[in-house]
Amino acid sequence: MKKLLFLIVLCSSLVGFGQNQKFKVQKTDKEWKAQLTKEEYEVLRNKGTERAFTGKYWNTFDKGKYVCAACGQVIFNSDSKFKSDCGWPSFDTAIKGSVIYKTDTSLGMVRTEVICSNCGSHLGHVFDDGPTNTTGKRFCTNSVSIKFIPAKYETPRRKN
Repeated sequence: MKKLLFLIVLCSSLVGFGQNQKFKVQKTDKEWKAQLTKEEYEVLRNKGTERAFTGKYWNTFDKGKYVCAACGQVIFNSDSKFKSDCGWPSFDTAIKGSVIYKTDTSLGMVRTEVICSNCGSHLGHVFDDGPTNTTGKRFCTNSVSIKFIPAKYETPRRKN
């Protein structure tokens, strides 16, 4: 009985994790609406989801990094992106400290929401059905919630 009570208390404390989080980037709804497109605002600020196989990055595998579309914080490296055929960009790991995990009980199920730790924007969800040879995680991310920054390849300078 004590173990059950402990688990209930532990779970109830985790359910609200991230809900009262203070973020570095804080803007009013009016400011977010002025900065973001309608689609970006719907996904990033209202926790919407773009349709599968319609986003810009679902099938992109170039080298670079992916940043939060709202604030520019680096969220993923391209090395963590993998082909999942789910219709959204999928990554097996996020940059340490770049995201916060929040329990999402919408749609009659329990999922783990992924939000930007810098501005609180909704990025997508993380699931435990990713590649077993890496982390086993699949960060199912809305293309509209991220922006791709291509890797810059510089030619090494010759020493004289």
